Amino acid sequence: MKRTGMVRQIDSLGRIVLPSEMRKVLNIKEEQLLEIFIEDQTIMLKKYDADKSCLLTGQVTKYNKSYGNGSVMLSPEGAERLLEELKQLLKEEATH
Repeated sequence: MKRTGMVRQIDSLGRIVLPSEMRKVLNIKEEQLLEIFIEDQTIMLKKYDADKSCLLTGQVTKYNKSYGNGSVMLSPEGAERLLEELKQLLKEEATH
């Protein structure tokens, strides 16, 4: 992680302002969603890409895969969850 030398104060509503120079460099547009990650005492922001988020869990990971000709994006956890639900559904239909 690279230090920017920028320090910002949190306002009474818990908000911070990302400097315009930083937003320009990172190509962060107004109204763009940012994903928040926490690790130990570190808070990280990442541009949120809804096209790459899992349909079931909402997770965005480098392991997410596209299925159904690109119409469904699933994380490994989401794929496992869907597989288990489909197995259960097929099992129930076979007994009826």
